[in-house]
Amino acid sequence: MRKDSEPATPAASQGSHCLLKVVGEAMQKDPTIEAVKVNRADHTLSVAGLGHAPSETAARHLTAEVQRLQTHQGEPCCLLRDAASDCLQCPETPPVLPPHLKVEHQPGSTVIARVTCPTAPRFWRWRQWPLPRLVPREVELAEEIEESEWRWQMAAAVLCGLLALGAHFTLSFRLAGDFSEAASVLLYLLAYVAGSWFNAHEVWERLQKGVLDVHFLMLAVAVGSAAIGHWGEGATLLFLFSFSGALEHYALGRTQREIRSLFRTAPKTATVLDEQGHEHTVPVEQLHPGQRLLIKPGEQFPVDAEVLKGSTAADESNLTGEATPVPKTLGDTVLAGTLNLWGGVEVAVLRPASQSALQKIIALIQQAQHLKAPSQRFTDRFGTRYTYGVLGLCVLMFFVWWLGFGLPPFQSQGESGSAFYRAMILLVVASPCALVLSIPSAVLAAIAWAARRGILFRGGAAVENLAGIQVVALDKTGTLTTGELRVDRIESFPPGRETEVAQLAFSLERLSHHPLARAITAHGKRLQLQPLELQDFTSHTGLGLQARCNGEEVRLGRREWLADGPAAQIIAQVPPTDTSHSEVWVCRNGLVGRILLRDDVRPAAREVIRQIRAEGLQTLVLTGDRQAAARQLQEELGLDDVRAELKPEQKVAAIVELTRQGKRVAMVGDGVNDAPSLAAADVGVAMGARGSDAALEQAEVVLMHDRLENFHTAYQLSRRARTVIRQNLFISLGTVVVLAFCAILGTIPLTVGVVGHEGSTVIVVLNSLRLLLHRHPDSHAPASA
Repeated sequence: MRKDSEPATPAASQGSHCLLKVVGEAMQKDPTIEAVKVNRADHTLSVAGLGHAPSETAARHLTAEVQRLQTHQGEPCCLLRDAASDCLQCPETPPVLPPHLKVEHQPGSTVIARVTCPTAPRFWRWRQWPLPRLVPREVELAEEIEESEWRWQMAAAVLCGLLALGAHFTLSFRLAGDFSEAASVLLYLLAYVAGSWFNAHEVWERLQKGVLDVHFLMLAVAVGSAAIGHWGEGATLLFLFSFSGALEHYALGRTQREIRSLFRTAPKTATVLDEQGHEHTVPVEQLHPGQRLLIKPGEQFPVDAEVLKGSTAADESNLTGEATPVPKTLGDTVLAGTLNLWGGVEVAVLRPASQSALQKIIALIQQAQHLKAPSQRFTDRFGTRYTYGVLGLCVLMFFVWWLGFGLPPFQSQGESGSAFYRAMILLVVASPCALVLSIPSAVLAAIAWAARRGILFRGGAAVENLAGIQVVALDKTGTLTTGELRVDRIESFPPGRETEVAQLAFSLERLSHHPLARAITAHGKRLQLQPLELQDFTSHTGLGLQARCNGEEVRLGRREWLADGPAAQIIAQVPPTDTSHSEVWVCRNGLVGRILLRDDVRPAAREVIRQIRAEGLQTLVLTGDRQAAARQLQEELGLDDVRAELKPEQKVAAIVELTRQGKRVAMVGDGVNDAPSLAAADVGVAMGARGSDAALEQAEVVLMHDRLENFHTAYQLSRRARTVIRQNLFISLGTVVVLAFCAILGTIPLTVGVVGHEGSTVIVVLNSLRLLLHRHPDSHAPASA
């Protein structure tokens, strides 16, 4: 936008690329949104509601509107959208906003809010999302350029070191004769340019925003050293600082590469089969539910789909960390981005590409990279103030050494050095380079390592918080059990007509969407049963299904419902099923049958519970299932406690009760009914790409492909990351304290201060990289380097 004094331009009226206009229109349409904040510092979008956070639907609609912004050729980019600056710097004229909206530009953020009473902002409740990233190809190219930047920085650091060595030897051995001193200064100047090239660019960008940081301190020390004739110390500082900067960019680029490698090879087109069986190539974005696709061996599944014909095995290691191929046959679900290994299969699209498991993972990871850990937010808060504090301390000590101890101000005499020389040493050793890197380098490395193994942390807070839990609360269905009912056996009365019972049940259930129906339908497809022709199909809520087949009435449903009909005598003679099974009865003239279904306990559940308890954690199951079934599960898995027949609000109350007792709780669940519990817990853990959207939105940790065993892996990783963070903080803070104390006493030269300071930075980065190289014994995927 332009300032008010500038004339409007025709382009301004379009506003097609203006984030301010899009947000204003969205707020007009949705009265639940009170304010929207664009946080340029961490590239996030925050949405506020009055008294409570905006609904997920409202926030998603807003981010979708922002996502639709496009940058057209010849049309300028929105500075707000790109988080580059605020509207005051925009070359366009501001859009005309409604009178009930106002815009406030603050340092590092811009707020679009409704005009309300002064007390209203106190009651705003915020929700935060990563700012939607637009023109992804351009962004990807920029990231690739940034990732390769560490090579240029390393080359500049090496060049700086070689030129500094050349200058030293030229002066020491008089290699240039009478011009040795001049040649040495020239080489030092070239070394300074090479060593400060990238840092000077960053310093200039920050100075334009009125920000001073460690980069400025380093350049100031280098210039100060040259000013008093200590060219060698300044060159050493620039060499080590640029070398550690290159190493830092390499470490961060490594974590980005680990994550991007998950998605770079995602398919862009799919082979669609029409009604005549003809093949057509269609962009993945144009696929819609119900379409039939042909997936050939060696191809990736482009979307989440269900196998209709054929059988194969899928390599899901890029999503789940599972190295073993997963068999896929009729009725099984395949996930977008996974590899079809050996069989040609026909599949039906379950959901659009934008809603696939792969896209959920991408969104979660993008969000994770912008959400900071609590300790990282702490260092961010005091970073700028610390820089000003160090500068003030150095100025103060300069006058103390000069006026209080009588040291010469600039010209060194003897071994004591000048007051300015000592101030430069103090400035170097007190700079918090290693401290600033200690937390984000470890957090990003942990997120990258976990993503490669099917564990998604939604930000640094989740990485830190999971290490501190004391109680693990778990849902039963879909968490400790598979959540997918399967047909265990079929009984007929009289015996011998089990196939007829299965065919009747399949014919009825294929018209229903009940969880029991999915299991019976999948069983019928595997047996390749042919559905019978039905008439007058009716669904009786809570009871079952009814239809007519060849003029005869057919019923399928609960024992109590069918026991009131002609099959009452037979059903009364059959004892009820045990607590581990569910039963469905089928009745037709002269034929009565029962289908027994079972939700199996996960094969890994017993071992996971054993590992959790071995860590000293308490295990608790919160389930809405029957008390008898819960007690049986407790005995089978060795759980500490179970609470059964709970409604969602009762699960939340149980977690709140534990937190009031001072216990930190992690809740593991997968369904919509688990979402409130996940939000109430200190750490919410959602099960898999197939988990409900509500559960995924509330969870801080996501275990892909329902791999419960990855919970223990995530917990171990969280503890390792917390240990690395503490080690980094000890190294960085300890180095600063020791070197600063020695600098104040005047017992170390500038060279030692430089080596100690930059050495701690290198050690911190290398220590964080250990998280990328570690191989956990529970991991099912190779620790790719």
